[in-house]
Amino acid sequence: MLLNRKQSGKRWHLRPDGAPKVTGQLQYLTDMTLPDMIHGRVLRSEYPYARILSIDTSEAEALEGVYAVLTSKDVPGLNRFGIATPDQPVFCEDIVRYVGDAITAVAADSPERAALALDAIRVVYEELTPLNSTDAALAPGAPELHEHGPGNVLHRTEIKRGDAEQAFATCDHIVTETYYTPRQMHAYMETEGGLFVPDEEGRLNVYAATQHGYKDRMQLARIIGCPEEDIRVVSSPIGGSFGGKDELNVQPYGALLALRCGRPVKMHNSRKESVRAGLKRHPMKIEMQTGMSREGIIQAHRVRITADTGAYATLGAPVLNFCTEHCLGPYAIPNVDVEGVSVYTNNGLSGEFRGFGGNQAIFAMEGQMDRLAAIMNMDPWEFRRRNMREKNDPGPLNQRILVTDGLSQVWEALDRSELWQKHQSPPADPALPPWIKRGVGAAIAMHGAGLGYGIPDPAGGRLSLNNEGKIEVAFSYEEFGQGLIATLEIMLCDLFQCSTSDLSIIIGDTDRVPHSGSSTASRSTTMAWMALQRLQTPFRSRVLAVASEMSGVPADELVTGPGGIWRKGQLPAETSEVETESGLLISYAELATQGEADEWIFDTKFDYPTTPDNVVGGHYLYTYAAVAAEVEVNTLTGETKLLDTRHVVAAGPVINPMGYIGQIEGGSVMALGFTLTEDAVMQDSRYVTTNLDTYLIPTIQDIHTNLEVEAIEDLPEGDAFGPRGIGEIGSVALAPAITAAIHQATGVWVNRLPVPREQLVRPLNVPLQEGVSPS
Repeated sequence: MLLNRKQSGKRWHLRPDGAPKVTGQLQYLTDMTLPDMIHGRVLRSEYPYARILSIDTSEAEALEGVYAVLTSKDVPGLNRFGIATPDQPVFCEDIVRYVGDAITAVAADSPERAALALDAIRVVYEELTPLNSTDAALAPGAPELHEHGPGNVLHRTEIKRGDAEQAFATCDHIVTETYYTPRQMHAYMETEGGLFVPDEEGRLNVYAATQHGYKDRMQLARIIGCPEEDIRVVSSPIGGSFGGKDELNVQPYGALLALRCGRPVKMHNSRKESVRAGLKRHPMKIEMQTGMSREGIIQAHRVRITADTGAYATLGAPVLNFCTEHCLGPYAIPNVDVEGVSVYTNNGLSGEFRGFGGNQAIFAMEGQMDRLAAIMNMDPWEFRRRNMREKNDPGPLNQRILVTDGLSQVWEALDRSELWQKHQSPPADPALPPWIKRGVGAAIAMHGAGLGYGIPDPAGGRLSLNNEGKIEVAFSYEEFGQGLIATLEIMLCDLFQCSTSDLSIIIGDTDRVPHSGSSTASRSTTMAWMALQRLQTPFRSRVLAVASEMSGVPADELVTGPGGIWRKGQLPAETSEVETESGLLISYAELATQGEADEWIFDTKFDYPTTPDNVVGGHYLYTYAAVAAEVEVNTLTGETKLLDTRHVVAAGPVINPMGYIGQIEGGSVMALGFTLTEDAVMQDSRYVTTNLDTYLIPTIQDIHTNLEVEAIEDLPEGDAFGPRGIGEIGSVALAPAITAAIHQATGVWVNRLPVPREQLVRPLNVPLQEGVSPS
């Protein structure tokens, strides 16, 4: 099915938050205010690595309008946070490890007064030489940044299969390349912030952006030293995240200040502070050596991954696990030797980011495939087909995975696409000047969904008929722009043939929703669908049984519909917003008056499906994508423009076409920046890029291109997992497709992102030898 803005045959469901967003009426969490609130700010380190000799807060505490100045001695519980490895200090005690480290926090009656208080705090440092690269951090004798990270190693991974050394000795062709990927910003529109409100009962209400409300609550309880139930986290709506708000950011400071002062505290990072202290995509160096037979069959693959996780762990270990798993691609390789290391440095924090290490791995692996195909003088798409895994083959970690035809389906669909045909016989355009070159490239991806085996991945949900007569669904997911609420509306309307006015959707509030896991890892749509499949039958049975008692009509002659319960055969043709009269027997509001409230509540709990082979980090559900891209390269300036893209995605049924396209488009734009323009450059462990004015995010001018999305909705008979999430799959394969297109246009093999423009510049009338890099 080809999705486009004019597509028919699928419901184009308007986003319920669409109009409020475009009119500016929607209140984000950082828009919230209260009459008696005060303002919090954090003092952060001036140095990437230094000892703290003294902190003098007396002058700040004496300022009029300053209500609190907090340091590490004011943390009543654990002075650390981090979802997986709690190694980041709330407030540094004696060492600072990056320029975003927090030293103190203040609360004052205005933002300006809070800024004055920060200026009045005196911190004396002994500056130390920062470990500004993974090489420096791994060097013998380097100072160890963490006691639990000997040798500055956060985490190591490996995959060993067969005998790679012996296999390389028998290979007819070997390609060796090193790939480099950038430190990319999430660049969400709403920077970190929120409102922190203590109530009269001693509980703390946290209104702050996160992708994991229950995990925030757990971490804050450890810091404050209180039961988790004493904290309420409200986490929607959010103005973008892409993984960047999965970890705590301002929450510890707002929470501690609010409890100290007994008043609501508002915190909101400036863009500059967000850049300085926020997470980025892990920059990686990926060394690959791949060998094949004279028939073009890959025999051996050696990989060495080095990831810069920065000063603290965040989710650096799971990111490395994911990258390791995906650096084999969707290919059957008998002899594998993969090692990865995630390294502590004094650079900015690296952490969760859309694609979660898959982007880096797929860029490198698909680059190898193109280079190998060129050696064979073979069509690169056919070369991939020759080496692709069969559908019944085990996964990259030799684990059992769910069997689908997705991989072959996306390969075949892209192979017959008009855009890919242009690669095989590029049309000449005499109107182009000689320094403008065009090319088409393609890439394929197999991307795991969910957190992977070995990581707690709870799921579930609640379905009820509330006392207002609404069909109510509750999940602990968050809406951060991905269109989750619209998708839930469509699911519920499809299940119960009701209208959106019959629904109440509750998400992102730990006081009102069950623990159904995080809004990460492309898991929310699948988990919500699976929960509703479990809940619909008991809910419908209860509804129809009570309606039958009230009406005297047998339950098997009744159905749910818009407004309430109908006789079969009398449902209106259009169920979205219908005036219901003649066929409606009993309204949902009338039903809700029958029996006790808890008789209308149905819960389910389960875990996200994981591989049955107990392979740590291994995934069970995968989505598949093939991407073709056409580029235009100006060899006078090195500028590359994306002209045309085609995404083929096998992720099961399309629930929300508008949201589906939006996710692929959004992921593509993020991948375009990753490929061509974005890099949060650091020099001596300090950001050179300190704001968005010097950070090159793609603009509308860069993305003014034709983009087609073909959705393959087939699933095997009996597949119990329904639609797969597509939040990441649109972002992971565009980079290698673009660099392959650049190679066809210019003959340059690109191994570094963002693509160095100087590598593509050459004088007029000086042709570049095919396959040779000018660098």
